[in-house]
Amino acid sequence: MAIKITSDSTCDLGHLVAERNIGILPLQVNLGANSFHDGVDIQPQDIFDYVAKTGELPKTSAPSIGDYEEFFTAQLKEADEVLHFNISAKSSGSHNMAVQAAESFGGKVHVIDSMALSSGQGLLVVKAADMRDAGKTIDEIEDAILVLREKVNTSFVPDSLDYLHKGGRVSGMVKTVASMFKIHPLIMMDHGQLVPGKKYKGKMSMLIKQYVEDLKEMYPKYDRTRCFVTHSCADADLVAAAKEKVAELFDFDEVVETVAGSIVTSHCGRNTLGVLFICE
Repeated sequence: MAIKITSDSTCDLGHLVAERNIGILPLQVNLGANSFHDGVDIQPQDIFDYVAKTGELPKTSAPSIGDYEEFFTAQLKEADEVLHFNISAKSSGSHNMAVQAAESFGGKVHVIDSMALSSGQGLLVVKAADMRDAGKTIDEIEDAILVLREKVNTSFVPDSLDYLHKGGRVSGMVKTVASMFKIHPLIMMDHGQLVPGKKYKGKMSMLIKQYVEDLKEMYPKYDRTRCFVTHSCADADLVAAAKEKVAELFDFDEVVETVAGSIVTSHCGRNTLGVLFICE
């Protein structure tokens, strides 16, 4: 039976969406009274311009149950079954909406809480596509993904805490101290929830190398299939430094660079960068 792999737009897969035949349902971004769809009619630069002008973060929202029903109906016109991925249920209400919508399709739609975001979610989506293309059944794919999602390294380092502060995730005092002493905290996913990790100090182009070294020490065994270097419109030298260090320390079959969409950018700001992969 034909299986369609789909995801909400927070998977940040860039060109792989078309290449791997992945269906995407955009989440919504609200700039004041105006509503947009992530990756469709709004780009990260629109977020930066809005925050610079208003001093406020955009509001983001999940699709409705009706949106999901319409989306799943369209996907089932070209497949017998759908396996859909959502951003962590602890970060958005989209998963619960999708689960409720799936009930209308008599078991043809399977919904997975990725317990991740950005290309951490994307890693699972593409892994599911790998298994689909290898001829696995939807139940085999789902069972494997539910094991793998516990092994995804979803982490990133922000250049500034401005957006995290505006979003209420860090205090004004923490933001001020971090700015004064050039501190950049590691942010990582732990059981579907964002938590702070090690604190780096100095220029991003230098500390990002230490971040990659720390990842190698934390995860000496890893799935060599692929790694994502995902960033929110980061400086070219920062991206190059990360990719160079990954090539030096790891042995991935492919290293894919992607740019975070408007949902992720709305919460982390420009120049945030993460190196994401599946551990063993």
